[in-house]
Amino acid sequence: MLFALRSLCLVFSATLALLLSCLITPSSFAQTTQRQYLSGTDKDHTVDWRFRVSGGRQAGRWGKIPVPSNWEMQGYGTYHYYKDWEGDDLAPDSVGDYQVRFRVPRDWQGQAIDLVFGGVMTDTEVKINGQAVGPIHQGGFYQFRYPVASFLKYGQNNLLEVRVRKFSTNRSVNKAEREADFWLFGGIFRPVWLEARPPQHLVRTAIDARHTGAFSIDVFLDSITSARRVTAQLQQLDGTPVGEPFSAAIQAGQTEVRLQTQVRNIQPWSAEFPYRYRVLVQLRANDQTLHQITETFGFRTVEVRPHDGVYVNDQKIHLKGVNRHTFWPETGRTTSPALSLQDAQLIKAMNMNAVRMSHYPPDSHFLDVADSLGLYVLDELTGWQAAYDTTVGEKLVRELVIRDVNHPSILFWDNGNEGGFNFDLVDDYAKWDPQRRTLLHPWLNTNGINTAHYEAYDCCPGTFFHGSDLFLPTEFLHGLYDGGLGAGLDDWWQAMWHNPLAVGGFLWAFADEGIVRDDQSGRIDVAGNRAPDGIVGPHREKEGSFYAIREIWSPIYFEQSGQDRLPASFTGALRVENRYDFTNLKQVQFQWQLVDFPSLTDTTAHVAAHGQTTGPDVAPRAWGTLALDLPTDWSQHDALRLTATDPHGQAVYTWTWMIPSPAQLAERFVTPGSGTVYGAQGDGIVGMRTNGLQVQIDATNGTLLHLSRNGQPISFEMGPQLLEGTTTLPKVTWQQDGSDYVVEAQYDQESNLRYLVWRLLPSGWLRLDYTYHYRGGETHPYLGVSFHYPEDQVTGVRWLGRGPYRVWKNRMKGVAFGTWQKAYNDAVTGNVWDYPEFKGFHADLYWATLDTRQAPITMVTTTDDLFLRLFTPTEAEDPRTTHVDFPTGDISFLHGIAPIGTKFHPASDHGPQGQPNGVDRLGRDYHGTVYFYFGEDVPTGRSATGN
Repeated sequence: MLFALRSLCLVFSATLALLLSCLITPSSFAQTTQRQYLSGTDKDHTVDWRFRVSGGRQAGRWGKIPVPSNWEMQGYGTYHYYKDWEGDDLAPDSVGDYQVRFRVPRDWQGQAIDLVFGGVMTDTEVKINGQAVGPIHQGGFYQFRYPVASFLKYGQNNLLEVRVRKFSTNRSVNKAEREADFWLFGGIFRPVWLEARPPQHLVRTAIDARHTGAFSIDVFLDSITSARRVTAQLQQLDGTPVGEPFSAAIQAGQTEVRLQTQVRNIQPWSAEFPYRYRVLVQLRANDQTLHQITETFGFRTVEVRPHDGVYVNDQKIHLKGVNRHTFWPETGRTTSPALSLQDAQLIKAMNMNAVRMSHYPPDSHFLDVADSLGLYVLDELTGWQAAYDTTVGEKLVRELVIRDVNHPSILFWDNGNEGGFNFDLVDDYAKWDPQRRTLLHPWLNTNGINTAHYEAYDCCPGTFFHGSDLFLPTEFLHGLYDGGLGAGLDDWWQAMWHNPLAVGGFLWAFADEGIVRDDQSGRIDVAGNRAPDGIVGPHREKEGSFYAIREIWSPIYFEQSGQDRLPASFTGALRVENRYDFTNLKQVQFQWQLVDFPSLTDTTAHVAAHGQTTGPDVAPRAWGTLALDLPTDWSQHDALRLTATDPHGQAVYTWTWMIPSPAQLAERFVTPGSGTVYGAQGDGIVGMRTNGLQVQIDATNGTLLHLSRNGQPISFEMGPQLLEGTTTLPKVTWQQDGSDYVVEAQYDQESNLRYLVWRLLPSGWLRLDYTYHYRGGETHPYLGVSFHYPEDQVTGVRWLGRGPYRVWKNRMKGVAFGTWQKAYNDAVTGNVWDYPEFKGFHADLYWATLDTRQAPITMVTTTDDLFLRLFTPTEAEDPRTTHVDFPTGDISFLHGIAPIGTKFHPASDHGPQGQPNGVDRLGRDYHGTVYFYFGEDVPTGRSATGN
């Protein structure tokens, strides 16, 4: 929490000019850089300017537009995605004209004044008071500036005119930025401001601060005449001095100077412990401070050791990352510090420690948050499969690096993306970066790191998992709808974790890139299947993959994490691996709870006992034992919950293990009742009745034909149907068995379905036992049985099992044991963001109640590891290789379910969990037992274990 609060303060101070004064004393205010915003500061704080656009909506009409913004999101121009603008008549060459009047203080006269644009798409022509202030700027994602002191009228009104071309007159800029696989916007989308400095002034700095305490800073100067020294003082964030002041002499006309020092006992910066410091730099003439600036930085060292690993502060690290676009559905690429903080917190909540800026430099406030919360960053020059020419590229590399160079979060620069590389620019990064960060070319193998995109699991001969170079896929497991991302990641990460050359990887992508279309009644448009790629939705709605990734990338790994239940031999000790890079587990707190799930109608987990313990002394990459001081009667409860909290007070993950088996819990909930069940046979039907329930079974094959309760039909029928294999006509028998009535179907040995028994108890519980068999060596997409039920009668479901999200065979993580409830929905992941989705597979069923308009249908199983399938999810447009063929029927009980693929690969390309369900070499029988009750008056036994 401390880091989050510091982040919020510092992010807003970076964007609100008034808060800059909190970093200095009032007496020194005259020597600081003064900032005056001409626009607003973010999407939530804007200023209206006059505006017109040449094409599309409202073409040619002067109106008002908030700045900063993208004009498409304000009702102007034309929406464009990817290359769709080429060859159509949708105003591809639209031009936006902006005008705003402003005043500057009279006492600014004689100062050095810059007009700064945070980002404009894409060609920018600027005039003040009718005069061009400099050359047209080309490149849509970069901060640029013009010296404008000579164009201003001080203490009077001034007119700023900006002409913006959405598509550049430079073909290479269009190819790098505008022919890209993302939404293409126009406009002044980041803030615009004036900066005033004294005539002799500090221009900027470039810092190299090592984890050893070695510190150097390149200070860039302008118009030096009488100044003779640059001094610096390192400080903690609260202003407390660190070490002694240090300085260097300068002379008239000098434009650059380097200052160096060595300090002791510093706290290095890392993603786990993002300690930051400040440096106060002053330009001095004798005893007078002419100008001063303050920079925030972190002491940290980054090394790429070929054939070994990536090291931060001499510690080998693993990058667990995601690709993030700068994006919000109502405002396009105009965002805010609050949104940057929210996104970074979501990324950290998934136990990620890295983010790639795809495919352009982000807002500077996002980098501020990455510094303060702790995220490793890949900062990227735009170049989506095509590169800038050298003339433009050299200018943009400079703008990229000089803006971002002092952020400790940035580990690497990316020189474009997927073939969008101009190798003439390679040397330019080091010109502006004294740290000489390693340069990556995402999808190439350069500088000892193979960043190949979208390879198959455990590929490739002579490279990746089987090569000698480091590998860091900067895009992998491409999401689409509910596929990819968390699906397949468990196999990938286990292979990566145990491969010494694996640096980590970056999932594609963080959020579905959907925009609110005012020309389509406010519909959120994700451009077909091009942009619904995210772990979260456009408004950050969490998909099931969010929680799967959170568990898979937890830096705390329990040997028992793959187990459903605690063994009878459990003594309160859990074998644990420390997968942190810098944190010892003794810095982690663990909270445990023993919980009970008391009934079939109460979805509240009741905490029976709880406790807390500090983690064991286990260093990174080591194993140890976590001992929990559980009460002696722990086994009399239903589940053990364990939550880990990191050194900063943030929850890492909550693991839950059941204690009783489904069979043990079923004994509690299912009661036989009293009285007698009556049965009869006629016209090919076996009828049974008790407690108002009437059941009809097909006398020729043993399947359920019809149900009614108190005369009201219940449309649960046509089952069990075996999903894979053959079913022969069985021998069906029926008989009274004590107070129960039993219908039994036995199939011959050539049938895959071997046996099923219906047993109606006097209490009204209807029990189904079934057995099916597959020969050895076979594989099947599904193992199980199904029933039919009309979907339009369903209103919701309550259940005890893993939830609340559905699962896939290759995305079993991120769901926890508990009692869950959700209303019916027809959510289409990535198109309709009503999460968690209702339909699909639900893991490790204990019991479930399907709420319907006819009567509740309660299902209790005694079978371990059983999946409950609820209907067939509606499929989105062109699902590509995320398509899943669902089995017949509506309600299914399954021993084996299907995996889901990614955008580019079928599930089988991404690891063992993506393969079909295999059968033991000698074949296997599968058994299932499910009890059904139809109605609200569910009869159960005792309410809780041990009570």
